[in-house]
Amino acid sequence: MTTLSTAAVRSTAPAAAFFERWADMATWPQWNLDTEWVRLDGAFAEGATGVLKPKGGPKVRFTVERLVPGRVFVDVSHLLGARLVFDHAVTPLDDGGCTVEVTATISGPLRLLWTAILGAGIRASAQADLERLAAVAEGRQVLA
Repeated sequence: MTTLSTAAVRSTAPAAAFFERWADMATWPQWNLDTEWVRLDGAFAEGATGVLKPKGGPKVRFTVERLVPGRVFVDVSHLLGARLVFDHAVTPLDDGGCTVEVTATISGPLRLLWTAILGAGIRASAQADLERLAAVAEGRQVLA
């Protein structure tokens, strides 16, 4: 397994606000500028599947591998010969806010090829995407 990126943010928004944004996948392009669109097949729940379309790339099937509302959301994109995992960990704080950490990893026999194709872009956008998500969760204006 190869770690592609790690991003972290402290937010005044409660953990639930992040999970509301993640569950509303049609709005992901508002804060994830590399994403053209996302469609979830059914409810936001563990085991749910969907398709996302990165800008300039092919459609990718994904699965919600783990979901613990208010704490953990793990989605896995299924690439040819590799699994691209985004692990979202939320820690509620005593003041009502939270910290959010997102780690992107890749595994599988073609992980080195996919790292060469996707790695730099994921690393370059991870922190900015998470900061835009925090702004949306806090009800602030998001700047592209």
